Amino acid sequence: MEIHHMPGHLVRRLNQISTGLFMDRMAAAGLSLTPVQFAALNALTEHPGIDQATLAGLVAYDRATLGKVIDRLEERGAVRRDVSQADRRAKVLNLTDEGWTLYRTALPHVQAVQPQILGGLSDSERAQFLDLLDKVTMAGNALSRAPLRPVED
Repeated sequence: MEIHHMPGHLVRRLNQISTGLFMDRMAAAGLSLTPVQFAALNALTEHPGIDQATLAGLVAYDRATLGKVIDRLEERGAVRRDVSQADRRAKVLNLTDEGWTLYRTALPHVQAVQPQILGGLSDSERAQFLDLLDKVTMAGNALSRAPLRPVED
């Protein structure tokens, strides 16, 4: 079928595969964690004390969806909202001890599943594919409804 050779279809299928592998690995490890929750935890390990809008930009998710993700992480005690020292009206996000434990527990499982996502490729093909995927993704970043917005130090 024609659709089987279209990039949009193939990227969607790879996302299905990636998400399925991630969720299976988390379930096998006894962890209740989604890919976007892991992305949020990861960003907060590297950028503690950021606001929700900045976090959304760092993980390339829309603010409304990410707000629900943060609500769930806060409900389970992994993230807390603190009053910003710079603007008392604003809230910033930080991992709790439980959040750090969840992140450190999940990280080796997330790292271990990555090669499976690109199964069938050699190490050099994986590196090339990731370089090209990064190039294509960044070339279209401005076209996204939720673009990646790195934090500038």
